[in-house]
Amino acid sequence: MNPGPEDRALRRARWAITAQIAVVVSLLVAVAGAIAYGTLLSRQHAEADRALARTIQLGTGATPPGCVWLFTPFAHAPAGPPPSGMPLPSLAAAVPSPGDVHTERQPIGGMTYTIRVENRGGVVSQAFFEERYQIQDRSSLLFGLGVAEVLALLASVGCGRLLACRAIRPLADALRRQRTFVADASHELRAPLTRLHTRAQLLARRATGRDAEDLAHLVRGTRELGEVVEDLLLSAQACERPSLEPVELGLLAEEAVAAEAVRAGQGQVRLAVTRERRPYVVQGVPTALRRVLSALLDNALGHTPPGGSIEVCLGLPDDRHVELRIRDTGVGFPAADAERIFERFARGSEGDGRRFGLGLALVREVVTGHGGTIAAAARPGAGATFTLRLLRADPT
Repeated sequence: MNPGPEDRALRRARWAITAQIAVVVSLLVAVAGAIAYGTLLSRQHAEADRALARTIQLGTGATPPGCVWLFTPFAHAPAGPPPSGMPLPSLAAAVPSPGDVHTERQPIGGMTYTIRVENRGGVVSQAFFEERYQIQDRSSLLFGLGVAEVLALLASVGCGRLLACRAIRPLADALRRQRTFVADASHELRAPLTRLHTRAQLLARRATGRDAEDLAHLVRGTRELGEVVEDLLLSAQACERPSLEPVELGLLAEEAVAAEAVRAGQGQVRLAVTRERRPYVVQGVPTALRRVLSALLDNALGHTPPGGSIEVCLGLPDDRHVELRIRDTGVGFPAADAERIFERFARGSEGDGRRFGLGLALVREVVTGHGGTIAAAARPGAGATFTLRLLRADPT
């Protein structure tokens, strides 16, 4: 069985958690490495500065420590030819007055040196500290940090994957139980619904007059309920979205209005469809779109008082879309709630309280799954209008 959208979503969630843990661990190791490298660099520079200051203080009479050269106007130390490029006469201008000290770092002959220039009683001395071994220490530290980063990344991926699987397992179990429940419930409902539908058909064939019309609506309702159960069973088994097919939205609207005609009559609400005699074909799942229209009409009937009206209008706003509007003269709702009414389990304060129920949230999910949009507009006491827009299909 191919993995369904829930399984793919869980897999993506596991990898997302794993990646986040790996990124966090890598960043922590990188920050720790940067702190260690900065601390080492600062300490090396401080040691070089102290060594150069001490060398200038002792003068050429004392042998400088290894990797240090001292130059004065009269001599240099240690004895022997100095490295090429030393001293640097231009640095004398940096310490024009007695007591002035200047420190800088620059490459000379392919090697980096820390240079201290000091004016002691009018005598300018230059001390050079070769950073060969300090550079080697820093390179070794960077290599070690790189290895630690790679090992930490690998370890974090493994641990993150393990933790992600443990964190997601309860959700996966809940989804599996939900899928099993839907499949079992749908399977158990199929047989009694089939019997009910068959008996309703038999009664409709025997009835005459008004009873025959009412029983025809009952047959249609039981068939639609059976289609809902079948969709639930297929969804639980395959976990895939049903394939889209051309659907005549105008015909679905007329069927939905006819199915609610009795309820509208009992509530003294006028219910009508306004459309041109032309096809309004969209790409969709007939049973899903039928439930969308049923939910919207149920919502409108629940909030329209006796003497009111509900109008279903179909139109073609452009060449690419089919538009369906359900306009009622009910209690309406504040304009600020135009988005909130599509949230799950939000509840309204007018009518029978279902304006903000779960149905509208499911309606939006179905419409969005069809690549369409749905919007609501209303004012308190002035009714509400729900505008459904779907992509138009080839009428043929």
